[in-house]
Amino acid sequence: MRVAIGSDHGGFKLKQEIIAFLVTEGVTFQDFGTHTPEACDYPDIAFAVAQAVARGEYDRGIIICGTGIGVAVAANKVPGIRAALCHDTFSARMSREHNDANVLTLGERVIGPGLAREIVGVWLKAEFAGGRHARRVDKITAYEREALAR
Repeated sequence: MRVAIGSDHGGFKLKQEIIAFLVTEGVTFQDFGTHTPEACDYPDIAFAVAQAVARGEYDRGIIICGTGIGVAVAANKVPGIRAALCHDTFSARMSREHNDANVLTLGERVIGPGLAREIVGVWLKAEFAGGRHARRVDKITAYEREALAR
């Protein structure tokens, strides 16, 4: 599995924790920035990660900011992205199994590093269940295509 990861300054410390976790798990990843704790604009990072996932260069993406909200909003503007903000392991698993989320967003100011590692671990291992859930995800994809065609 190939993972694109990024954060703004509000998620910089937690991103470092998640990168260390990915290394220990043997997950291939690319860090899309930011590379310092200096202030930056979260949409720039969210768009870069989401576009790389949407193009198929990476299987999944992880984006972190202070709350996870801003990067989720931005990432979900990229066609083909289903970004899920998760603060617990149940939501993380369900976002994969039921919604086929391809981007996980996290908030450094909301969860600690231990829980974040657990969430990422569950999210990376979970697979899309398909079946009735595929029909629903297909409706989202169809709507997205129609909206882009207008």
